[in-house]
Amino acid sequence: MTLQSLGARSPKDDVERRIVSLAPWFHNLRLPTGHETAPDHPLGDFPRFKWDQIAPHLPDDLHGWSALDIGCNAGFYSFELAARGADVLGIDHDEHYLEQARWAADVVGASDRVRFERLGIYDLPDLRETFDLVLFMGVLYHLRYPLLALDLVAQKTRKLMVFQTLTMPGDETTIAPPDLDLDQRDRLTEPGWPKMAFIERRLAGDPTNWWAPNHAAVDAMMRSCGMSVVARPGHEIYLCKPREGLPAEVEAELAAALRGRTQR
Repeated sequence: MTLQSLGARSPKDDVERRIVSLAPWFHNLRLPTGHETAPDHPLGDFPRFKWDQIAPHLPDDLHGWSALDIGCNAGFYSFELAARGADVLGIDHDEHYLEQARWAADVVGASDRVRFERLGIYDLPDLRETFDLVLFMGVLYHLRYPLLALDLVAQKTRKLMVFQTLTMPGDETTIAPPDLDLDQRDRLTEPGWPKMAFIERRLAGDPTNWWAPNHAAVDAMMRSCGMSVVARPGHEIYLCKPREGLPAEVEAELAAALRGRTQR
């Protein structure tokens, strides 16, 4: 049964009616009522197939853990974390997705463990909370200021970050020297040198697809933000842990970028 077929006839019950009224859906939620919100998703059973890669790398029991789901969309990952016992804050800038998530939270019985707020990535400094587990998936490459965003997310991560991004092809890595002379800049073109492609116009028809880092850049940016990649659960997916504080010069620039922000 597809959303198209639902829209072409009178829905059979209240759940179907609500699914249709809240369409379009980007997350296919398998609801306990037996309904699915996007069964004909062009990417397949999305994002369950990604969760199936990530899930074995996370604790089965997340009771006592706080979690932040950035760009939560309709709440698929938030609900999976809540099912393991975590207390979850899901944030998104799109009220349409948040309406879906709030409705679905009641249907799946997760309202006591999940809350949703309309916040963007650059609102994170306004949150007083930090989180044991942060999901930062499918967001970085849509941002004009990716390293600032990654710094902000790292500052909110106490134990684990699950990170996913669109990437450039290739897994090569180059060990960068402590310093690089001006006349050695040809090294920047090496396949394994950390780099990001800037997408000036569109990728896959989306004008907000701004960046595609290579694997080496993901590793290097994480280190620069005080994180370490400890596992790669799947293609373009990274499990990261806090490693150390930021260098003093990075701390100073981040503080300057956040000057005047207040926490709530």
